[in-house]
This record gives sequence, structure tokens and C-alpha cells, in this order.
Amino acid sequence: MNRLPYTRAAALPELLSRRIAILDGAMGTMIQRFKLTEAQYRGEGGPPGVQARFAELPKDVKGNNELLSITRPDVIASIHEGYLAAGADLVETNTFGATSVAQDDYGMAELAREMNLASARIARAACDKFSTPEHPRYVAGALGPTPKTASISPDVNDPGARNIDFEQLRAAYLAQTLALIEGGADVLLVETIFDTLNAKAALFAIDEAFEQTGERLPIMISGTVTDASGRVLSGQTVTAFWYSVRHAEPLSIGLNCALGAALMRPYIQELAKVAQGTYISCYPNAGLPNPMSDTGFDETPEVTSRLVHEFAADGLVNIVGGCCGTTPEHIGAIARAVGPLAPRGVKASAFYAASA
Repeated sequence: MNRLPYTRAAALPELLSRRIAILDGAMGTMIQRFKLTEAQYRGEGGPPGVQARFAELPKDVKGNNELLSITRPDVIASIHEGYLAAGADLVETNTFGATSVAQDDYGMAELAREMNLASARIARAACDKFSTPEHPRYVAGALGPTPKTASISPDVNDPGARNIDFEQLRAAYLAQTLALIEGGADVLLVETIFDTLNAKAALFAIDEAFEQTGERLPIMISGTVTDASGRVLSGQTVTAFWYSVRHAEPLSIGLNCALGAALMRPYIQELAKVAQGTYISCYPNAGLPNPMSDTGFDETPEVTSRLVHEFAADGLVNIVGGCCGTTPEHIGAIARAVGPLAPRGVKASAFYAASA
């Protein structure tokens, strides 16, 4: 496929060929540290006038983290800056659930565009604050999986039933992508994929957005292996997942969430073997859930960074970071652990060379 050069983050492929890049860590884990109340989610302590705007919402909104980009941008900005100070090269926008599909659960589908625009602008400002000519920082516009699946029936008595279709997902992802691009994203990250059909709707929408805007951003894709079966929830092996999305010519393919680094290793090895012309990303959880720990997960920064260091030492990865339970302390430890190590070698690609 003949692709046009990147119009943003054009230098990122060259960076990945030189060193291992650092992605940020968990957003939700860090938001939980603020112990925000329902009133604060609605805007208490935020920009003038915002609290009054959301005071009469009929549903509780505590837990709707994407709303905080509108009501408490100071909280989201401080989280981004914490990760950037720890050494992150890329920070994800606070948009994991900022599709109209996901926001419909809160009765806020109409706010999806505003959430994405605000989130991208917050991340853009943080990256611009920390960027230098020697160390540029990049905004990764995050497109989450949505709480609905196009491949799996929600009714055990009706295998053919679906609660969403490809067209609904495509429209929601298109609106999200356009807002992320407008807000200043450098990269688009389709992440935590448990249903490949959902991901394909996102990739289709991204192509549409590129055609509409004239922009072409690098695409990162990250799936989620849900258990020891080595498959995503919709049934594909890691290899099958790669062959289903490789048409998008992503800058990177990888795995995140669900598993800690120790359990994720064989699946990263599998990806690294089949996707030889593509960079590999890995951002695992901080081990297994543990409600007794400060972050809700088992692993300390020292443990997670040691495991990720082993991935890097064995030449498996180009981009590393953290998912659930990870903090700036984890990301800082990971950055130090992999800093001296060479990135995974990637076979020459005419597309990457033309885009750089």
C-alpha cells in the first residue's frame, strides 16, 4: 500500500530505531490518588462556571475520568506532567472512554467531542512544556475499546445478538479521531483491544479522518491478551490479531493491560517474531490486582522495571511503559532500567524511511 509521509511525529520512527522509547503509565490509578468527590468530578475547584454547568446532572459522574478533562483539567495536567518529569517520551490523552458509545453510560454522549478536544489540548500543553530539541515529547491520542463488542453476543441464549455494529463504532471513532487531531495529537493509539472487529472499525475511522483532514499520523496498535489462553477476548491468537490489523501499516504493534509483564512475555515474543518489520510496544499492568497495595496492584516500581528490563535485554521491544497500577515512579524506574539498552532491531521498511 502506498502511504503518504507522516505530517506529525515524522521523527518518531528514527527515534525508535536509536533507542527504546518510554510511554507513560496508568491514568486511572493516578486519578484515584486524588480521592476526588462527586462534587469535584462535577467541577468543584475547577475552571470558573464549570461546576454550575454540571451541578444538575441526573446521574452520578464520579468515576467518569474523561469528564475531568473538562471539569478538572488541573488534575489531568498534573498527571501528564508527572509522567513527563519521570522520563516519558509519549503521554496518552485522557480519552480511553471518550467515545459517544462509552459516554452513553453516563448520559454524556454529546460531550464526547468536547472531552477529546480538551484532553488532547491538555496533553499538548504538557508535552510542549517539557519538550526540548534534544528530547521531544509526543501526544498519543488514545482510542479505547468501548464497553461494547461487535463480535460477541451479550445474550447467552442468542449467539447472534449484538449490542453494537461496525457502523456505530466507525462513526464514534471518527468523531473521536477528528477531535484528537484537532486538539494536537501527534500519534494515534488504538489500545486495550479485546475485540479485533472494534479495532478494525477504529482503523477504518482513522483512515477516514486522515482523508478529511489531510493529516497522516503514526498509528500504534495494542491488543490485550485476557488470560493464559494467549488470545484476545474475541478469540484470536496474537499472531492472528497481527495479521488482522497489519493492513493499517502501524508504526508499532504491542500488548497492554490484563497481565503483568511476567505473564505477558510469551505473547510479546510471539509478536516480535511475526511482526518483524514493525516496532513492538509493551505496557503491562503492575502485576496482579492487590487491594491492599497503594496502587491496587502487586508490583513495586523495582519489580516492574526489572521485568521490563529483561524484555529489553532480550531484544524484544521498542516502546515500553505501564498500564493499570503503574505510576510515575514505575515509569521512572523503567526508563532508567532500559536506558542503556539497544532497541529491538526492525527490518527495513520503505514506508518508515519515507515517513521519517
